[in-house]
Formats: sequence, C-alpha cells, structure tokens
Amino acid sequence: MNVQFQTVPNSTMVTEFLLEVFAETWELRLLVSMLFLLMFLGSLIGNFTITMVTTIDQNLHTPMYFFLRNLSILDMCYISITVPNACLNTLTENRGISVAGCAAQMFLVIFCASVEVLFLTIMAHDRYAAICKPLLYPVIMNHQFCVQMTLASLLIGLVIAGSHTAKTFQLSFCHSNLVPQFFCDVPSLLRLSCSDTFNNELLILLTAIIISGSCFIFIVVSYIHIFITVLKFNLKEERGKAFSTCVPHIIVVSMFFSSGACVYLRPPVITEVIQDMILSVLYTIVPPFLNPVIYSLRNKQIKEAIRKIRFFLHACLKFGCLDLL
Repeated sequence: MNVQFQTVPNSTMVTEFLLEVFAETWELRLLVSMLFLLMFLGSLIGNFTITMVTTIDQNLHTPMYFFLRNLSILDMCYISITVPNACLNTLTENRGISVAGCAAQMFLVIFCASVEVLFLTIMAHDRYAAICKPLLYPVIMNHQFCVQMTLASLLIGLVIAGSHTAKTFQLSFCHSNLVPQFFCDVPSLLRLSCSDTFNNELLILLTAIIISGSCFIFIVVSYIHIFITVLKFNLKEERGKAFSTCVPHIIVVSMFFSSGACVYLRPPVITEVIQDMILSVLYTIVPPFLNPVIYSLRNKQIKEAIRKIRFFLHACLKFGCLDLL
C-alpha cells in the first residue's frame, strides 16, 4: 500500500486527521470491510451471549466466570471503538476525524488494551489458584478480591490512557495529517509530529516494561507452575482438561502481547502501512473475536447454561412466561 502524505505547512492548520483505508481498490475495500464487519458482529454476539449467560445462570457466579463476563463486556467496547468507524471510512472514503475525535479514540483504545492486559493477567492467576492451590482457591479468589482487582484494573487503565493521550496531543503536527493507520494510535501520530518525541517514546517504554512486561512475566511464571502441577496428575483425562483450559489463554496472550509490542516498541519511522495495519488487527480485532470461542463457547458449563436458557425462552414463547413463573 502506497501512502501519499498530505503535507501541512503549519501545526496550527491541523484541525483534523485523515485515517488510512483498508485497501486501494473498491472491490478489495468492500471485501475487507465486510470481513471485519462480520468479525465485529460475531464478536458482539459471542461476547453478549457470554455476558448474558454468566449473569443469568447462578451456577456460573464463580471467580472464573466473573472475569470472563468482565472480559466480554470489555471486548464488546474494545472492538466497537475501531471497526465500525474504520469500515465506514473505507466504504464512504470519508476518512476525516477531528483532533478531539482522534484523541478520544486513542484514549479508549489504550484504555481497553491496558485493561485487557490486566484482565488476562488476573485470569492467569485464577487458573493458577484453581489448579495449583485448589483447597485455598475460595480464599484466594474471594468476591472482594475479584471486585478490587477489577476496579484496580480500570483505574490503572484510565491512568495509562490519560497519560499517553495527554502527552501525544501536546505535540505539534506539521509534517502531515494522514495517519498511516485505520484508527488513531500513538506510534502513528508520533510519525507525524515535528516536535521532540523522546518523552513520548520513553513513556511507551516505561509502560511496556512496568505494566505489560511485568504482566507477561507473571502470566509466564503462573503457567510454568500450572504445567508442572498438571504433569503430576495421574489421569490423562484430568491433564487434558487442564491443558484445554490453559492453552487457549496462552494463545490469546501471546498474540495480543507480540503484536502490540511490534507496533508500540518499534522506532517511530515510516514503514509499510499494510504491515502496521495487519499487526494492529491482531491486537484490536482478533482477540475480541476469538475470546468467546476459545474461552467460553467451547466450555461445557457455558454450553449447558445456553441450552437451559434457550429451553426456557422456547417454553416462554410456547406457553407464556407468566405460566412458567
């Protein structure tokens, strides 16, 4: 994809940014947009189903499903920030986004990504406690701890998103107003700035080391302990069940961290736009789409809860809900 930058002679002239589209030809833009819209709808349906089922079914009011519900709600918000607007821009070729709109989108993307990292870390801790400390699990993962960790994750996400957004929009933008990305993110805007971006790059590095790095190490250590414990199980069925629970989590975590690191930790220089967009898809669109499938929709308890809810709804339609109640 060739990028044609629109030069801006003075930073005061930047009243809006232009977002990149998925492809150059109309046919390819339509195809990619439809694909992403289908993933968007699939993500909404899957995550909403999980949220509804884990809320209604009393048997799923456990720490694991508490965080799955929170993750599903977060993923619905996460994918809604970028995909609808990007598809609309691609299909209508109306690529403009105001400076305020760009700042809001950046804030929300960083907030959701940060909270997602923290939720994935807490879920790894939950699996560790359930498999390695089964007798202490109710004490370790009590309701108060779960609520506190959720609130702490949201607060940390707000701080991270606020600091990165504020530092980015203190810069002057005079090289171009064409953002080489389908949404506003920090690395893309740093490329457009004519100000010194050292502090911004330092903030990204510190965030990666302190938050993302520590979370990644915590997840890796947790799963090392989990695998050591699982290998001690006598029954192959128990080992298979434990691995089937943990491996999908590792896949999502690896994809999320690796693609995010490639985008945010590279030097802010002009690179192939299509490469950046593909990497961004891997941490903004794919995880919210896959999470319902690999975490819950293949889970027997979730399937059973969905079956019971479908049976109840069918009975409501056939006999009337008041009669059943």
